[in-house]
Amino acid sequence: MRVVVISPEQSVFDGEADSIVAPAFDGEVGILPRHAPFMTLLGDGILTVRQGGASHRFTVRGGFLQVLSDTVRIVAGSARTLDSLNPGQQA
Repeated sequence: MRVVVISPEQSVFDGEADSIVAPAFDGEVGILPRHAPFMTLLGDGILTVRQGGASHRFTVRGGFLQVLSDTVRIVAGSARTLDSLNPGQQA
């Protein structure tokens, strides 16, 4: 499935993935390929995108997640790769 993660500042991720786990406003949600159409509000937390044996992790704050036609779109109020954060810095 294709996964697109954007914030007002930048496009954070755009690529194929085997699964994602995202922080919805009321708990974590897992998405696998061919998931039924779905939409939810995002909370604050860690978004994990898995590609084969690799995982990409991002901090997200607010926004929404949409699944449609084997594409997951995440539009976050704030989104950054964990590697881009300095210790003590918030997303």
